[in-house]
Amino acid sequence: MTTELIRPPAANTISLGPRTRRVIRAVARVVNPLMLRIAGRRHMPVLGIVHHRGRNTGRPYATPLGVRPAADGGYVMPLTFGNASQWYRNIQAAGWCVITYRGEDHTVARPVVVDRAAAGPAFPRYERLALRLIGINEFVWLTERPAMAQGPDRPR
Repeated sequence: MTTELIRPPAANTISLGPRTRRVIRAVARVVNPLMLRIAGRRHMPVLGIVHHRGRNTGRPYATPLGVRPAADGGYVMPLTFGNASQWYRNIQAAGWCVITYRGEDHTVARPVVVDRAAAGPAFPRYERLALRLIGINEFVWLTERPAMAQGPDRPR
């Protein structure tokens, strides 16, 4: 007989029913292409584009997300729907991704989930307040890889 270790859900993990998930997917199909037109641009410091590959299919994805540069040269992103987010699971499986931020591509690796206290300095005061008000407590911190370590195959 085996025993399974049951983990409590993350503090900002949202349990959504099948109907709600379908609505979110439908909205994302409309909103994401529009956001991809402005995200990652030089004059858009709030939104970046995370380029990653599907962990099972290998299909390339581009996901617009809130991105902020971290003090160590890496990047921090709010983990809005918890660690069940497909983009996060893909990055975690690969161990790296490419972030387009302010018009430049950055290869980042080693995704680590951090709390609000660790991620807070990367965000301006008004964003920290907004993230706290909507209940975002977890963030993904990715470290920028040195130019020599960047491989030729990118998840695009």
